[in-house]
Amino acid sequence: MRIIFYFLTACVVGSCSNKIGGEPLPSPDGRITVSVWLNASGQARYALLYQGKTLLDSSELGLKTTTADFTKDLKLVGQSPVEQVNEAYETVNAKRRHNRYRATRKTYRFRNAEGQGFDVVFQVSDDGVAFRYHFPHVEGDGIQVLDERTSFHFPPQAKGWLQPVAVAKSGWEQTNPSYEEHYEQGIPVGTPEPTGAGWVYPALFQIDSTWVLITEAGLDGRYCATRLRPESPEGEYRVGFPDDREVISENGLLPLSDVPFYSPWRVIAVGSLATIVESTLGLDVAESAIDIDKSVVKPGKSSWSWINSKDDYITYDEQRKYIDFAADMNWQYCLVDVNWDRKIGYDKIKELADYAGDKGVGLLLWYNSAGDWNTVKYSPKNKLLTPESRTVEFRRIKDMGIKGVKIDFFGGDGRSVIQYYIDILNDAAKHGLLVNFHGATLPRGWSRTYPHLMTVEAVRGFEMVTFGQEDADKQATLSTILPFTRNAFDPMDFTPMNLNKVYTPVQRRTTPAFELATSVLFLSGIQHYAESPEGMSTVPRSVKDLLRTLPDSWDDVRFVSGYPGRDVVIARQAGSRWYVAGINGEAAVKQIAIDLQAFKGMKKAMLYTDDVAGEGFRQMEIPIASTPIELKPNGGFLMVLE
Repeated sequence: MRIIFYFLTACVVGSCSNKIGGEPLPSPDGRITVSVWLNASGQARYALLYQGKTLLDSSELGLKTTTADFTKDLKLVGQSPVEQVNEAYETVNAKRRHNRYRATRKTYRFRNAEGQGFDVVFQVSDDGVAFRYHFPHVEGDGIQVLDERTSFHFPPQAKGWLQPVAVAKSGWEQTNPSYEEHYEQGIPVGTPEPTGAGWVYPALFQIDSTWVLITEAGLDGRYCATRLRPESPEGEYRVGFPDDREVISENGLLPLSDVPFYSPWRVIAVGSLATIVESTLGLDVAESAIDIDKSVVKPGKSSWSWINSKDDYITYDEQRKYIDFAADMNWQYCLVDVNWDRKIGYDKIKELADYAGDKGVGLLLWYNSAGDWNTVKYSPKNKLLTPESRTVEFRRIKDMGIKGVKIDFFGGDGRSVIQYYIDILNDAAKHGLLVNFHGATLPRGWSRTYPHLMTVEAVRGFEMVTFGQEDADKQATLSTILPFTRNAFDPMDFTPMNLNKVYTPVQRRTTPAFELATSVLFLSGIQHYAESPEGMSTVPRSVKDLLRTLPDSWDDVRFVSGYPGRDVVIARQAGSRWYVAGINGEAAVKQIAIDLQAFKGMKKAMLYTDDVAGEGFRQMEIPIASTPIELKPNGGFLMVLE
């Protein structure tokens, strides 16, 4: 009866009087179902149901290429048997160390009258759907994809939490887009995107009590990164390509291949907010890890002077102070930021690397990625543009004892820019260097494929708080959205945890306990902290000791409570301990009940929260029970269970 119901539903929403794609494809637990068919115009369509309810109505599949228009007049010439996917993998820079991906898979083969066409591979897991296009036959000069017609058609009651794409070549020194805008919250589907550039991934939607998170994964150098188009008539969002200006020296914008190839996965996580927070679907479908020396891939924490003292203090003495700071806090890294080549120099950096190494701290160095696509003056610049120059630079700094690089200001999603990211990652792996991308695109599962990619910015992080009061005013609300969106799958370099104060005229609006909670709430392979030695000296010893022993990676994750834009509580497990972090994104006192008995085997709970005035910390042991926690306006807490 269930099969008949799904079949009839697909016919109603999809005008399936022509060729039907056979029986719906269910998830292993049967709650999610995908139907694929052709309508009367020969358009490939699909629909997604969750627990019998339509979440994505008749939505389009298809592309236009240099060889043919594959958006109409198609035939469904075959489909594979249903296959079972069962894969396991390990990550040290994500929400869960050991991951298992189970899904049902089916391939649908669409062709035009000339026998040209594509396949679509669908995989349905208990936490969502992933699909991608496959071009199995590429001849002659190859295929360039001119347009992708993939759509996601939501019902009219759906709402979205969406971030606009910044207009290409806008912003400071023409460095946009870099995924650093504020979110539109709870807007009706169909609301036009204000800049006309589109919406970034991950894009979050609510349909009654069900949530959907859309992103992409498995991006390689043959495809550009995509986004959702700015217009969504009647709630139908379509995949869009980047602006023509988002390229490196006009070297290529659109997908192009002279061999058989796959598109990136279109990823649709489906379920409750707990599903969104606990899912690894965006990594599950990414390519497996490249061959790399695992001893190089060491997650951890880093001190960082620039967030507090900015450009003028990238000096030898200041960096030595921050190395001492990292050593005192048992943090593994210290990041030396812009203009170090001019203000300190390679020889003195080598001295700093040796000094840091003696204290068990590794140095990370900043680089300007830019060629001629932006006007940023910071250096080192143009040293990573070619394989030859990268090899020279990476070999030089590796010999100096440098552990990794932070590379900034990419400004684009075109195919040539994506290839540049991948070339950097491959060359860094050869030289045993960790990587952090800033002013960058969403990594889209790269942290699984390239385990040495520790983190990526792609967020309006704490540095923006230091620049302007408006961002400080919005920080708490934004922070409650990020675990459900930007940080749902990929590591995020928000540079969190300013416990004392901002060293600019800006007044921080969040409490110290809020800031402490972000050290656990936000996921990053290397967590670059926004605190100074002077600020840390004002923090109670108990909090400092907590930060000295905070885990560098996580074994598991559990959603406790929350709603994007309001508040969020998430628990992370490391060994035999659970760390529960919660923040309040609103300017009102809240009581949040947490059932600590749900964490089996825990005997002790230590709570770190705001003091009465909201200007310092309180520490107390609390019973393992159903415990109400008071959250101050823009406040937070961190709890350790053992």
